[in-house]
Amino acid sequence: MYSKYSLSKIKLLILCNIGFLSVSYGQDVLPFPPVPSASIANETLAESTHKRRAQPEHLPKDAPNIIIILMDDVGFGTPSTFGGGVNTPTLSKVYSEGIAYNEFHTTSICSPTRAALLTGRNHTRVSSGTIAERAVDWDGYTGIIPKEAATVAEVLKDYGYSTSAFGKWHNTPANQTTVAGPFDYWPVNYGFQHFYGFLAGETSQYEPRLVDDFTPVEPPKTENYHLTTDLADHAITWMSQHKAYAADKPFLLYFAPGAGHAPHHIFKEWADKYKGKFDDGWDAYREKVFKRQKELGWIPKSAQLTARDKTMASWESIPQSQRAFQIRMMEVFAGYVEHADHEVGRVLDALEANGQKDNTIVFFIWGDNGSSAEGQNGSISELLAQNNVSNTIEQQLAALDKIGGLDAIGGPLLENNYHAAWAWAGNTPFKHTKLVASHFGGNQNAMVVRWPKMIKPDKTPRSQFHHINDIVPTIYDILNITAPKVVNGFDQMPMDGVSMKYTFNDPKAKEVSKIQFFDNNGSRGVYKDGWYACTFGPLYPWISAQKGLADWDSNKDVWELYNIKEDYTQFNDLATKNPEKLKELQKVFNDQAKANKDYPIGAGIWLRIHPEDVIRSPYNSWVFDENTSRMPEFSAPGLGKKSNKVVIDMDVKENTSGVLYALGGSGGGVTLFMENGKLVYEYNMLIIERYTVETDQKIAAGKHKVEILTTIAKPGAAAEVAITVDGKPYSNGEVKRTVPAAFTASETFDVGEDLGGSVSMRYYKKAPYKFEGKINSVKVDLL
Repeated sequence: MYSKYSLSKIKLLILCNIGFLSVSYGQDVLPFPPVPSASIANETLAESTHKRRAQPEHLPKDAPNIIIILMDDVGFGTPSTFGGGVNTPTLSKVYSEGIAYNEFHTTSICSPTRAALLTGRNHTRVSSGTIAERAVDWDGYTGIIPKEAATVAEVLKDYGYSTSAFGKWHNTPANQTTVAGPFDYWPVNYGFQHFYGFLAGETSQYEPRLVDDFTPVEPPKTENYHLTTDLADHAITWMSQHKAYAADKPFLLYFAPGAGHAPHHIFKEWADKYKGKFDDGWDAYREKVFKRQKELGWIPKSAQLTARDKTMASWESIPQSQRAFQIRMMEVFAGYVEHADHEVGRVLDALEANGQKDNTIVFFIWGDNGSSAEGQNGSISELLAQNNVSNTIEQQLAALDKIGGLDAIGGPLLENNYHAAWAWAGNTPFKHTKLVASHFGGNQNAMVVRWPKMIKPDKTPRSQFHHINDIVPTIYDILNITAPKVVNGFDQMPMDGVSMKYTFNDPKAKEVSKIQFFDNNGSRGVYKDGWYACTFGPLYPWISAQKGLADWDSNKDVWELYNIKEDYTQFNDLATKNPEKLKELQKVFNDQAKANKDYPIGAGIWLRIHPEDVIRSPYNSWVFDENTSRMPEFSAPGLGKKSNKVVIDMDVKENTSGVLYALGGSGGGVTLFMENGKLVYEYNMLIIERYTVETDQKIAAGKHKVEILTTIAKPGAAAEVAITVDGKPYSNGEVKRTVPAAFTASETFDVGEDLGGSVSMRYYKKAPYKFEGKINSVKVDLL
């Protein structure tokens, strides 16, 4: 019985008077009660007194709760609060009770902004130079926030805060999001004690791919389900439970809904509120918003409205036959964003109802970057742009007509994103859009801060130049916390952000000295002492299937120079008038880029040129069974993108139906299913094209081996598909072009059903269309 420990290692200390026993097995000590001191060894329980040990206090008394709200892909010129065309009553209410910043900056792209927000460091310093799905193996672009850059949640948790996150995460490597982990880079291992939301960059608002801490969960299949409402419900419940169970502890709540990132999904009644409001088009929208921004005092009176880029379409150039489509896209976006503002309001109303409003600081950040031009000419499938797939509006409209016409926009069958010029208009008064780090349309967002106990409401905009990496130092400052040098055994890298606390009650406070560099897809810039130098780079986000990216030479880029304190909108380029200042700032940028692991410049566009290098599983062969589900696309076999052979061992009855396997969702994917005994292979090429290969004869009842052989010469090329059953040819066909990089951001590979969005419209109403037979195995080999 003592085989694990030798008797020589067992030490017994018998405390005769009170009968306590402590046993030590070498270095392992069992947690028996401690030995009482001699002074009380003979004291009886009746004679004794009891007092709890004092717990150490690491926070100032009455430390505030902290709520960080981060909207997604909404630009400077969208909210009605600041002159835009989207109704935002919640943002307006928070502003009326707090202060706002009109010189607040982001990184111009999703994952990098979130990494900078949560760590207080520059995005490439924490290896987040691009989105998680485009990560490549250069130091600043791996997509993994190092443990040497502890998040604010990790630090505050250790100081005594309860922490939670709801919504979009987008900071876990895309090939590490399966139920097999590893979980090192999931929210709960970055300091959030609870997470409910989605790990990818986007997801359906009706059929989201949700995670509850580490567990994949399916949303309810109800007509009135919407993700933003679900997130708000969970955040409200968490706050209520926190107050009930841990009222003595402050909390940190990070609320990051997917709105207004594509797909723009919202119920018809919300979109219909905007009927007629955008009929004048995007050029007129900018003029109206610019006028209101000045009337509100939100931008300087001296600000000048920047012009539309010559490569972007004017409203007048849009044919009358296409205008209803373009207008409806914007109506849906507006309804989607207003709905999100409403749900944020519910969260803040619950805070107030709990009696916690007064001592809660709210950072309401209006966008992780500017409005997105990734819809290009208007898109019913958002991943067309990410895959550089050429398309036309005629193709879009033809595909749309098959699934309900304009009324389908905003619904679950599409992955819609509006015309890039609406994004440009939504970034009024600035030049460009999301993915452009050089100009403020991409990297400048509004922010409102409210803390009734400590900040006096003030309508004067704060115009000090600040960045998303300044939020964490600000939080540490108000809590009188020094950024830790070591967290969980990891030596911490220095902070790049600076505190904004000095601006809270002094709108005209002198701007703290700060150097801030920007880089995204080779578009880059640097700010110092009121001056900003920048260059646009190679990528035009609004040009479909842009050519020539591989020929770009960053050394030949033309740089611009602006005096931001006199030229709010980057209207007057001073590069030729002040070449010495430009040269000085170019050196500052190069120094910053080197210090922040930003080289090679333009690493973020690598996968646009080399889609074959996209993050993928290290395996080339798999064996699955009918227990396989929710395997994220970036970890799954590259079906539909690489040559492959799938062999299915199954047992069926007469006229069996259901999905054998599916990869992707309604926005794009590949599926093999049975329909009344016949095999059907369908390739959903991002909605605009669909290809099917199906058998003429039914599969008889019994045990069968089905083989699907797909041959693809290179990423994006045509595919030849051959179906055999029990070694006999049954059918074959062609897919004229394939998806080179990814069908979706968050959809999955499933065996025996199609969870999430349905790849095929033929079984959408029967989803998840569970297979009626038995799947013994699915063997997949990449060829």
